[in-house]
Amino acid sequence: MKCLILAAGQGSRLQQKGEVKPLIPLLGIPLIERVIRSAHHAGADDFLVVTGYQSEKLKPFITQLGERLNIPITCIHNEEWEQENGLSVLKARDFLQEPFLLLMADHVFDPEWVRILLRHPLKEGEVVLCVDQDIHNPLIDMEDVTRVKMESDRIQAIGKGLADYNAFDTGIFLCTPGIFPALEESARKHNDTTLSGAGRVLAAAGRFHAVPVTGRFWMDVDSPAAFKKAAQGLLGQLRNKATDGPVSRYLNRPLSIRISGMLVHTPVTPNQISFVSFLLSLLAAGFFAYGGYLFLVTGGLLAQFASVIDGCDGEVARLKFQQSDYGGWFDAVLDRYADAFLLFGLTWHAYEAQPEGFILLTGFMAIIGSFMLSYTADKYDHLMHQKIGTGSPFRLGRDVRVFLILLGALFNQALLTLAVIAVVMNGETLRRVIICRDNG
Repeated sequence: MKCLILAAGQGSRLQQKGEVKPLIPLLGIPLIERVIRSAHHAGADDFLVVTGYQSEKLKPFITQLGERLNIPITCIHNEEWEQENGLSVLKARDFLQEPFLLLMADHVFDPEWVRILLRHPLKEGEVVLCVDQDIHNPLIDMEDVTRVKMESDRIQAIGKGLADYNAFDTGIFLCTPGIFPALEESARKHNDTTLSGAGRVLAAAGRFHAVPVTGRFWMDVDSPAAFKKAAQGLLGQLRNKATDGPVSRYLNRPLSIRISGMLVHTPVTPNQISFVSFLLSLLAAGFFAYGGYLFLVTGGLLAQFASVIDGCDGEVARLKFQQSDYGGWFDAVLDRYADAFLLFGLTWHAYEAQPEGFILLTGFMAIIGSFMLSYTADKYDHLMHQKIGTGSPFRLGRDVRVFLILLGALFNQALLTLAVIAVVMNGETLRRVIICRDNG
C-alpha cells in the first residue's frame, strides 16, 4: 500500500521547537519519522512525501531514513507550499493510480487507526476518513480542529467552522484517485484548494465515508501546547499493559514511564536498559548475601528499583520503534538470571542467620516456582485471551515477586518471604496447569 504524506507547510506556530517542523523530535524521534514508522508498522510499504518549505533540509533526512529502514520513499517538491494542502496532494497525482493512504507529517497516531482503516471496503471514486467521535477529547484544540458531521458511515459536512458536528477529522485518509478530480472541482467551482473543500465535493456526491476509531490516541502537533500534549499522550499509551500485574500497574509503570520519558532523549538502547536492570539485581543479591539488616533493606530497595527500570526497556523500544523479537527474548533471559540471583541471595541471608537444611529447600522451591511461573506465562496468557476471553485483573508475575522481596527486606523476614514466594508461585503454576488442561 502506498502512503502519501504532506510535509510542505512552514508550521510557524511550532518554530520555537525547530525551524523545520517535520524534523522536530517528539520523544526522541522526528515527527516525519514517527509518522512514517507508524504507517509502515500498520502496513504501508511505499511512501511519497510532498516537501516545500526548507525542502533542502528535509529531503536529505527522508532519503537517509528510507535507506535506514530499507523502504522506498520518494520526495515530491511543491513550489507552491504556501498555498492550501490540497495542492500538495495534486502534486502527487502522477504517482498514484491506485488506492493510497494520505497522512499529515504533523499528525501522530496509534498505528491501529491505519490498520482499521485499511480493512474498510473502498469503492472506486470514494475516500474514507478516520474520525474521532469523542467531541470532548481533552487533547483537541477546538479552535483549530476540523469538524465533521456524519450520519451512519457517511460524511455530510466537514470544516473548521461547523456548528453542527459529531466527530473530528484526524487527518488519516484512505483514498482512491477519485480525490484528484474532487480537488480540481473544489478549486474550480469554489476557489477552495483545501482537503476539506475536496471532502465537501465528495460528500455531496455520497462518496465520502467515515471510520470511527474513538478511544485511540491521535494528535495534531501544530503548537507548543499540542506538542506537550502529544508527548503526554504517547507516554500515556504505555499504561495499562495487558500483562501488567498489580504492582506494575499501580507502582512500577507510573515511575518507569517518567524515566522512559527522559531516556528517549538519550542514545541509550532498550537492550542496554535491560542489562542495567540486570546489574542492579545482581548488586541487590550481593547486598542480601552480605548479611545484616541494613544491607538487606538496601538490597530490597535496589531490587524494586531494578524492577521499575525493567519496564523502561520495552517502553523506550515502543516510543522509538526499536522493538525486536531478540530484545524481548534478551530481556526475558536476563530476568530469569536476575530472579535466581535475588532469591539465592535472600536464601544465603536466611541460611547464615539460621543454618538449617529446610531453609535451603525453601529457597530452592522459591527459585523453582519463580522459573515455572515465568515459563508458563506466555502459554497461559495466550489461552486466557483466545479461549477464555480475559483473565483476572490480579496477575501474579515478576512484579509481585520482587515486591514481596522488598517487603520481606523491610520487615527483616527473609525466610518468611522465601516461604511465601515458594507457596504462592508454585501454587499459581499448578492453578495455570489445571486451567490449561481443562480449556486446552
